[in-house]
Parts: sequence; structure tokens; C-alpha cells
Amino acid sequence: MRAVQVHTPTGPDDLVVADVEEPTPGEGEVLVEVHSVGVAFPDLLLSRGRYQVRPDPPFTLGVDCAGTVVSGGGFTPGQRVAGFLVHGVAAERVAIPAAQVFALPDAVSYDAGAALPMNYLTAHFALAERGGLRDGETVLVHGAAGGVGTASIQVAKGLGARTIAVTSTEEKAQVARDAGADEVVLLDGFKDAVAGLTDGRGVDVVVDVVGGDVFTDSLRSLAPQGRLLVVGFAAGQGIPEVKVNRLLLTNTDVRGVGWGAYVTTRPEYLAEQWAALEPMLVSGVVDPPVGATYGVEDYGQALRDMDARRTLGKSVVRLRD
Repeated sequence: MRAVQVHTPTGPDDLVVADVEEPTPGEGEVLVEVHSVGVAFPDLLLSRGRYQVRPDPPFTLGVDCAGTVVSGGGFTPGQRVAGFLVHGVAAERVAIPAAQVFALPDAVSYDAGAALPMNYLTAHFALAERGGLRDGETVLVHGAAGGVGTASIQVAKGLGARTIAVTSTEEKAQVARDAGADEVVLLDGFKDAVAGLTDGRGVDVVVDVVGGDVFTDSLRSLAPQGRLLVVGFAAGQGIPEVKVNRLLLTNTDVRGVGWGAYVTTRPEYLAEQWAALEPMLVSGVVDPPVGATYGVEDYGQALRDMDARRTLGKSVVRLRD
């Protein structure tokens, strides 16, 4: 079977579509025939040997996927599912622990299913578990045209919140609007724009996947008892620092969001999360924006486009029609 592999960790240009042996699922694993793979930032880091997990080459890329069950794990053969691994799903068949496989509603396409697991489970963990988001609160989302950003907009809406999206361009602003954002502001001057939209009060929660220069103004945009959720540092400007006296004076919090570390020790939490997301999928409030789609031979190009920040929504590689 075909698999997209890293043989030398020298970046997306050197990925190999290799013929590998079909996996044999172990106890508690599900054998999945993969239709679509969601392109993820860890893929890019893995291709360069820069991820916190560093498997020995050759290894297969791929974090999120959607397809049909072949066997195992209490699922029915032929059942449509989404699933994830730390890496390894970019193959025609893959064995995945049953806790990391989820029934996919019939109305959700394989491409959309492959956009779900990592981004939407991260967004749900950030907002519901770490952010303690309550119905009627206001959420500010940075990087709102990206995968985690659009997921955060939709999950926040599903939890009853008002959403304000921050994007760097008008083109990306439209992506955020299409994802369901109530308001969109441009990155340049966002603090003042947010103050205007909230009558000077500020927002209850900030989802920050960007870091860097936006961090301080994000803190200044929090309402009393607001929570800034640190999800990532996509700006690449280093790790921001906070003067904790600001937190004391404004009764605000900065909270880390490490979904992967959390579910490693609590895998049963994944089922709780999917149960919370399913009604949002059925209602349509969660509808992953799929951006560009690629053939399996173009996985490297998908990563190059991501690296150049040319992607809008979630990019998907199709292994089958």
C-alpha cells in the first residue's frame, strides 16, 4: 500500500510516496481504510526533524484522517469514521487505537472529517475545559482563518458565545465570516477595534494561536476575569512574556492549552469531547472549512503552501475518491 513518508528529515521537498506493508491491528485498535488526510502543522515540523516527537526515519506522516472501518475496535466494517495519531495516518490503511476513532455523521464528507480531530478537539478543550466558556460570553480568536482559528469560532458558537475574529487580510476575514464569526477585525489596530465592539468592556476569552507581538494587546483586550488561552505561537516571533502584576490588577488569567498532553493521561476524555461535538456537527454550527485539496503525490506541496501561509481553512490530501 502507499504511504507518504519521511526518509530524510530535510523538509517537504524530500517526502517519498513509498510502498509499505499493510498494518496488522493490535488489541484495541481499528484498521481504517483512509480516504482523506488533513494537512497539519506537525507534519511540517516532522518533515524537518523539529517536532517534539522525533521518530526514526523512515516514518509515515499524517495526523488527522477520515475513511471507513475495515475491522476492529467495536466498530462495524464499512462504518464511516474520523481518527488521529501523533503521526502515521497518511497511508492507504492505518491501525488506530479505538479511543482515537470517532463515528462520522453521514452528512459530513471525508474531506471535512479529516479536518475535524486535532483542530476541533483542541478548540473544544481550549474553550470548554481550559477557558470555562459560558453561554453569552464573548470570544476573540486570533489566526481566525486557519484550522484551529475556524474551529475555535465554530465551537465557541456551538457553546453559545459571541465571536470576534482577528485576521491579517480582508481575504482571510471572509474565511472567518464564512466560518460563522459574528464580527471580524483586522490585526492592525485590533485592540481599539475590539474595544469599540465591546463598548470598552473587552472580551471574556482570547484564543491565541499566534503569540508574538499580539500578546500584550490581547491581554489589554480582556474584560475583568477574562482568560487568555495560549494555544500556539504561529507568528514565529518567540515566546511572549507577561507581567503578572497586570493579571493581579485586572483579575485576569493566562492559561496554557496542551490538549495532547492532557489526553495522553486521560484518553477517555476524547469520547466526552466527541459527544459534545456531535450535536454541533449535526446542527451544522460545526462545518469545517476545507481549503485546498491535493493528490497524494502533492503532500509536499501542501506543506510548502502551509509554510508560506498560503492556506485558508484546512488543507486536505485525498488518498481515494
